[in-house]
Amino acid sequence: MTLAPILAASVAVQLHVVAALALIPLTAIQLWRPKRGDWHRWIGWAWVVLMTVTAVSSFWIHGIRLVGPFSPIHALSLFTLANLYLGIRARRQGRITAHKWHMIGIAAGWAGAGLFTLLPGRIMAKAVFGG
Repeated sequence: MTLAPILAASVAVQLHVVAALALIPLTAIQLWRPKRGDWHRWIGWAWVVLMTVTAVSSFWIHGIRLVGPFSPIHALSLFTLANLYLGIRARRQGRITAHKWHMIGIAAGWAGAGLFTLLPGRIMAKAVFGG
């Protein structure tokens, strides 16, 4: 494992990586702790901020270009931002089940995208596996 590929990457990639990695423990905490109370709310807001940073920073990352400078990952970022809004709105309206499924959908998409970063040739694959 080496940080060299990440340190050599753009600031957008570095910000994206830091925010995404910080989401790992927060996601685990949110999934396995009780869903009521101040802890859930405060960790949830930190999670929302980090997820927003992760999604928005992706728009300055253009390693795969399928439609102009964009790739399917950018569609996932739009999905994430829309569902963050819908999930927060659902919670504020007291629609807890809707809130839950919006947030779980985001986490599942984020986990899938994280696995995608480990494909050969990607920056995270180089950092984790070397080469």
